[in-house]
Amino acid sequence: MKLSERLPASRLLIVIVTILLAMTAVAIASTVIALDSLAGAREQSIDRIAPAERRAKDLSRALLDQETGLRGYVLTGEMEFLKPYLDGQSDEVQAAKDVRDLVGDVNGRVQRIEDLAREWRAQYAEPTVAGVRQSGPVSTTSQDNDRGKALFDQVRTELDGLQADIGRLGADARDDVNHASAVVLWLVIGVGILLVAVIGGLSLLLHRLLITPLSELAEQVRQVASGDFEHEIDAHGPLETVMLGEDVDAMRRRIVQELATLDAAKSELQRSNSELEQFAYVASHDLQEPLRKVASFCQLLQRRYGGRLDDRADQYIEFAVDGAKRMQGLINDLLAFSRVGRITRERTIVDIGDVVRHLVDSFSERIEETNAQVVAENLPCVRGEASLLSAVFQNLISNALKFRGSVDPVINIEAERDGDMWKFSVHDNGIGIEPEYAERIFIIFQRLHPKDAYPGTGIGLAMCRKIVEYHGGTIWLKTDVETGTTFEFTLPVAEEELAAEEELAEVPHE
Repeated sequence: MKLSERLPASRLLIVIVTILLAMTAVAIASTVIALDSLAGAREQSIDRIAPAERRAKDLSRALLDQETGLRGYVLTGEMEFLKPYLDGQSDEVQAAKDVRDLVGDVNGRVQRIEDLAREWRAQYAEPTVAGVRQSGPVSTTSQDNDRGKALFDQVRTELDGLQADIGRLGADARDDVNHASAVVLWLVIGVGILLVAVIGGLSLLLHRLLITPLSELAEQVRQVASGDFEHEIDAHGPLETVMLGEDVDAMRRRIVQELATLDAAKSELQRSNSELEQFAYVASHDLQEPLRKVASFCQLLQRRYGGRLDDRADQYIEFAVDGAKRMQGLINDLLAFSRVGRITRERTIVDIGDVVRHLVDSFSERIEETNAQVVAENLPCVRGEASLLSAVFQNLISNALKFRGSVDPVINIEAERDGDMWKFSVHDNGIGIEPEYAERIFIIFQRLHPKDAYPGTGIGLAMCRKIVEYHGGTIWLKTDVETGTTFEFTLPVAEEELAAEEELAEVPHE
């Protein structure tokens, strides 16, 4: 499939997720409708039919109270027995009204009950009450009683029918509740299954559309990152993944081009270094020999003809001798600078304390001459080339003795642990260095004073920086000191010392 024909993963995911969400929404909507139906059925059963059953019984009780009260009044003629008859009429009206409000006029039975009750009262109860009031308790006949019983039996029949009809309504409502509950249950189960299916489907879809292509792309990228820059990245999957793969492959091709350029530059650098080495050889042999000859003959001229010529000729000869000597010093220093890091020797454990003590011994005449004091205690051991590390301290001590002030020189050499590095400090009470020259002093052949004021070629601090960096450290001028000069530099802690510390740390303490 061409790149332009691929469907972006985001668009495909949106389409599929929209379909799945629509299905889920339909299922949820169906569940909501079923829950509403269940609520309606429950309301019909609990809030209407059950109270209607109770009020239908109350209606039946009110009518029975009327019939019982009437019978007691007929037998005794006392008004207190007529009270249930009178109260039953008001209870009947309220009960009938409540039944209608709850379930309506069930099959017209409520209306028929009211009509039959009025007929019973009009044709039997009221005339009987009037007869008892007029003639006394024994005024009723058996014929009247039979007629009243027949009328009231019709009321009983309708009351029984009303309760039976309301019972059937209750049974139907319970069936509706059970049916709605079953529907809700199955819909909830269905929605749960659908959600599980949606989540599982999305997981599989994401894995197929995104995770698998990205994993394959990552594996190819790791292969390139491991050094196989010739491996072409071939990405599959959605548009975004393919575009990402093409971008990574374009980056790989640029890296290959840059590596080819670097290889060419490396070859050119190796050739240049070879030429520099040849130049160094020429400088150390071919140039120094005629330079020594010039210096030797100038010195011969100085010894043989010194004082025989005029003062200007003696001065010219002295200039020639001095220039030849300084040229020899410059060439020797330049050769020493070029050898740092190029001619490597085995690195050993170097006791910096011993190095400083040997240097103090070698400077003993100058130290005694300047009444100097060198303080160096508790200096560590590091791994490196002893001769090069000795050159660092030699240059720093020599500078401290050379650039001394008006008081006797005091040189303090200290070291402190800073993580995996040793930080050394060489401080003197000399003339000091202005902060603006903190970087310039480390440039080869850079001098802050005229050559007549202080001897030297201006290569010492440049040599120190190159040696320290060759050993994995850094060196700098501390600019926040009040007096004198302070140089600080770092050197890595010996691997043996770090390993011993790790072993000690792993040993459990009691």
